Amino acid sequence: LGVPGCSDCEDLSGLQYEFGAWMPNFPASMRNPPPQAKGTSSLGNYLDTIPEVNSTSNGLFALWVICCKPGDSRSLGTHPDEHFTEDEPKRLIKTFQGRLAQISQEIQERNKSLPIPYRYLDPLQIENSTSI
Repeated sequence: LGVPGCSDCEDLSGLQYEFGAWMPNFPASMRNPPPQAKGTSSLGNYLDTIPEVNSTSNGLFALWVICCKPGDSRSLGTHPDEHFTEDEPKRLIKTFQGRLAQISQEIQERNKSLPIPYRYLDPLQIENSTSI
């Protein structure tokens, strides 16, 4: 898992890169419409349809940029600033953070037995807010 050149790309944005880095999955553009019927395409049609190298490079670069975590990223449930002083909201936040920690622990335990760990929905890998 991860994006070349990024220090930590194991979140949901990293999934965009993993899927989109294989150009046929996620072409940046198409120069011709897709075939209308199965079995009517040829290698020549395919090569005339897929994007040119520069378009693909630009698309890969855009995916790479949005998949790299910013330096100030915070995982889900992390609130460095205290916005509430009342006991009830503080209790609810602690309960939420505890549940996230439990979910994260369950995912990490399950991943130990998997040949390829699935980290995308681990709360530690999910941004607290949008980061693009």
